[in-house]
Amino acid sequence: MTNNKKESRRAFLKTAGIGTVVSLASLGSGAVPTAVAADRPRRKFQLALASYTTRKFDLDETLAMANRVGLEAICLKSFHLPLDATPEEIAAVVAKTKDAGITLYGGGVIGLKNQQQIDQAFDYAKAAGMTKIIGGPTPDMLPAIDKKVKQYDIQVCIHNHGPGDTHFPTPETAYDLVKQFDERIGFCHDIGHTKRVGGDPAAITKKCADRILDFHIKDVTEATKSGHATPCGRGVIDLPTMLRTLDEIDYQGYVAFEYEENADDPLPGLAESVGYVRGVLDSI
Repeated sequence: MTNNKKESRRAFLKTAGIGTVVSLASLGSGAVPTAVAADRPRRKFQLALASYTTRKFDLDETLAMANRVGLEAICLKSFHLPLDATPEEIAAVVAKTKDAGITLYGGGVIGLKNQQQIDQAFDYAKAAGMTKIIGGPTPDMLPAIDKKVKQYDIQVCIHNHGPGDTHFPTPETAYDLVKQFDERIGFCHDIGHTKRVGGDPAAITKKCADRILDFHIKDVTEATKSGHATPCGRGVIDLPTMLRTLDEIDYQGYVAFEYEENADDPLPGLAESVGYVRGVLDSI
């Protein structure tokens, strides 16, 4: 971490003050973090978990971790709800998630690269009561996805994958292509991957605001292809500006933590990330 980054983090934490301390203390105790002050407007977006974070853990453990850090919504990866699950298996996962007090809002990232994958994804999402498919399509399949979106009324949120993604490295690169289609086709903006291609996540979010349908929040160590995951607040993304931007564009979806570092033991880094972000939100 550079000296400037250290000073910036130190200055923020000083400004955030007790909000950050209370958030982190709540996470450590297993209690759900307390609400913001009564005189502060309630934000329209909700913090959630992308279950790729817990890819080496089963559904029960994943839901327990979400509860531990006070996240009340989840997007399940196929590790936790297989794409070929039977209707009975899907119903059991839905019931278990609901019993844990967690909203199952989406699934993914799901490949949407041919008609079979598209048909399967929409049937899967409908059976689970999901409102969003976090997808990885190819541009040539967007017309087929457009037809399904109109038929099922389920949003498709294209997940950008940064360096190496020839079609959707950032939302900005494919915005003009996507805006030709139904407004329920948009982006799951992964700000980590955007940063790794040298993009400005806040500026790109503003530019593509009308098509930002889901959001993956994280931090990365460098604004290069070599950048890798790190707990929120330890990397190079300006998260206070990013979160202010979500307020500015009146974002009303989910902000899902996709913490990719240390797959064998993600809870400490996830808890630190959630505590940091809650501290930021309490201070802006």
